[in-house]
Amino acid sequence: MTADEQAAQFDVNGDGIPGQLFGLPFTPETAKLVIVPVPWEATVSYRTGAAKGPEAILKASRQIDFFMRDIPDAWRMGISMLPIPIEIKAESDRLRTLVNYFHAVGQHSDEHSTIFLNKINEALESLMIYVKKTTQTYLNESKMVGLLGGDHSAPLGFIRSLSEKYDRFGILQIDAHTDLRKSYEGFAYSHGSIMYNALKTSAVSRLVQVGVRDFCEEESQMMKRGMGRVKTFFDDDIKTTLDSGKSWDSICAQIIKELPEKVYISFDIDGLDPKLCPHTGTPVPGGLEFHQAATLIKTVATSGRTIIGFDLSEVAPCDQDEWDANVGSRILWQLCNWMGVSNGALKVGSRQGAL
Repeated sequence: MTADEQAAQFDVNGDGIPGQLFGLPFTPETAKLVIVPVPWEATVSYRTGAAKGPEAILKASRQIDFFMRDIPDAWRMGISMLPIPIEIKAESDRLRTLVNYFHAVGQHSDEHSTIFLNKINEALESLMIYVKKTTQTYLNESKMVGLLGGDHSAPLGFIRSLSEKYDRFGILQIDAHTDLRKSYEGFAYSHGSIMYNALKTSAVSRLVQVGVRDFCEEESQMMKRGMGRVKTFFDDDIKTTLDSGKSWDSICAQIIKELPEKVYISFDIDGLDPKLCPHTGTPVPGGLEFHQAATLIKTVATSGRTIIGFDLSEVAPCDQDEWDANVGSRILWQLCNWMGVSNGALKVGSRQGAL
């Protein structure tokens, strides 16, 4: 069945199809945009739960109504998520046991912990290879691709696969943290090192960070050394600028000016105010409101730039509270559809009911 046939049989005003991302009828074969789920959290350093993010977002995503005022036919583009790989989740859980042991005995305190550290780093590298191969498969089919974590270490393989497709692109990182540590707790591919590792890729010409409000001295020095390649819009500076009477639109314009024509968006959910993601692994006071994040994504798409990929990471649901997954699914909806606009797969219409 083709995408058009699937759309023709779909009740857009209904409650969606169980087990399908957003309840949409499309498959990875017919969708224009494929989501790769990576239920991984082997090296999270505070609270766990991010590995449950893809499953929780899949479940919560059916609550979304399909009509977008800016993009009335958004749902027709075709979005589908690959099956959640249970073997990745199982390996992440196994490694958490090793990580917990590593923490308990102290870093490098004995020969066993050194062996465990090496095993963990080898497993993290294997994950990077898996993600690179999986995303490359769909990029080679001319699909748009997004990644759904898991912790923030998961997208490195995706960034590397994009570097083989594009000679030059920038990363827009929405995050409470800079993630610029050379390693964290001895882990070379930690969630705290994702941008340090991404900058090793020569195709990444620019890293623009938004919402940062928690970082260490090593990362501060890294930002200084990266002047010209790394531009950070600190959360307190953003708040001060807003307090002075400037609009969020004007700040978004400043952010967009720092980005090249091709953009990868790396969205760590803790870039938002913690009231929107209370169970994320490392919440930090401050951050963006939902509307601000959505407007920034929209501004990238409507600026003439092309969103070549994205990840959404660190959504950590709570068994008694679906709020994190609810918010995460709506950020994912924005990322998907504005990526579609930027790639010409969707068109922006006249906004219904605009003031």
